[in-house]
Parts: sequence; C-alpha cells; structure tokens
Amino acid sequence: MNTNSTTPIDFLPQLTGCFAQPAAENPTVAMVEAAYQHHGLHFRYITCEVDPKNLSAAVNGAKAMGWAGFNCSLPHKVSVIKYLDELGKSAELIGAVNTIVRQGNKWIGENTDGKGFLQALKEVIDPMAKHITLFGAGGAARAIAVELALAGASTITIVNRSEERADAVVKLLNENTSTKAFYQPWNKKYAVDPKSNIIINATSIGLFPNVDAQLNIDFNSLLPDMVVADCIPNPPQTHLLKTAANKGCRTIDGLKMLVNQGVIGIKYWTNTDVDATVMHGALKRALNINE
Repeated sequence: MNTNSTTPIDFLPQLTGCFAQPAAENPTVAMVEAAYQHHGLHFRYITCEVDPKNLSAAVNGAKAMGWAGFNCSLPHKVSVIKYLDELGKSAELIGAVNTIVRQGNKWIGENTDGKGFLQALKEVIDPMAKHITLFGAGGAARAIAVELALAGASTITIVNRSEERADAVVKLLNENTSTKAFYQPWNKKYAVDPKSNIIINATSIGLFPNVDAQLNIDFNSLLPDMVVADCIPNPPQTHLLKTAANKGCRTIDGLKMLVNQGVIGIKYWTNTDVDATVMHGALKRALNINE
C-alpha cells in the first residue's frame, strides 16, 4: 500500500470553544461540531469550565495556543472585555461580549446574543412599536434589549432584583435609542403589565439541572395574546414556556436563539455560511427532543 501523497496531512485543527461556569449543560458544542463536520471545516470546538478567578488564565491560554476564537457564556460576558483588544460596534454599545474572534494579532469581542434572539423573535412577531417586559439585566438581557430597541420597540420594562444593574440597561437604552425604557423591582411576585406584547426571560432561572425552578411571577398575568420567549436552551421547554403555552400564548424557545448565534459565530471564525438546519437537528438529538 502506497502511503505517499503530494498533499501534506494536517493534524492541527483550528480551535474554538466556550468558557463558562457551569459549562456541562451547555449544548453549543453539539451543533457547532456538527456544522464543522457537515461543511468539512478543519476546526474543533471545546467546552471549558472556567471559574471567574481563572478567566484571565483561560483567555491567555487561548491566545497562547492560537485559537481562532471562543464563546463566553455566564458569568463571563462582561468581565472578559478587559482581556480583549477591541470591541465590535454592537458589543461596545451593549457592554457585553459572547463571541471572541482572532483577527491577526488582535482579539475582538463581538455580541451575537441579541441578533440571534431577534432573528428568532421576528419569525413569530415583529418587535416594532411593541411593549416588552424583559426579566433580567445581565449580559444576554443587555444584548437583547439593545437589539429590540434598535428594531423599533416602543417600550422595554426591565424587571430585575438588582436596581443598579437594571438602571444601567435603562440608561443605555434611553440615551442611545428611541425606545422608552423603565425599571421595575423584582422583590416579590411580579404581575406582567397587560399591555405587554412580548415577555422574555433572560435570566438563568430554569436552566438545567434546575429544570423545576420557576420565575417569581404571577402566571395568571400571562394573557393569550402575548408572545413569551425564554433564552434558556436546555431544557428548551422550560416551566415558563409550558405554562405560557397552557395559557394560550405563542412561545419561542432558546434553541432557535442558540442556533442563530452559532451560525453568526462560525461565520466570524471560519468565514463560512453554515447550514442552520444541520445545527438545529444536532441540538435536538443532543437534548433528546422529539418533534
């Protein structure tokens, strides 16, 4: 058997991955690796458990090993910024990063959270001139709020336990967009304003393994004409979405948002437009979802 070849064998794939804590329940690797394989891309995706105190070391490690880029999930979306060279336009406005891209010797922070969510939302409802209630004020919530505002939302009410963090999002929207933003405290069971058209959970409440965790809201305040979205991909059918569906609401799960983010991220890293249906199918198989 002749093993000689004029084409050298490349055993060094480009590395990408995710830094998060917790990390084990993040299914991104399943869809990204499926896309890499489907499109014949010589890339790999590695999920990494990174404690906040080790974030600097993790980023420096990725740089030292010449990674093509990586995702940052909870709780690193804001704290990672200080280790980067530049921010993309939307990431700079949002003040949070979930996708890091190596461009030459520079490491650029981008944000695909809001864009991925907005694309999924528009398949069900256009946020233009709509009234929105958003639970949470962390990195994902900031990204989603900015994209909704830029898409023409009329009002966005930020419901959060921390007034300081919520006020930062409210100020961001009011000073940089035409949307009117408001803060509502979340120190007791919250009743959703009946004028709300879209309700969004951008917190980690209900994320695996705490699948039975419930938002502290009055579920009787969910009305059939409302659209209810949850950013949690695992499990895709959270307590909030199941309850909302039983109330007659249209619902949007976190899988579509995650797939859309992945498509954008892979484009940043590989300059390839990948097939979203391949990624969605891989996610459903990984999470044992039967439709």
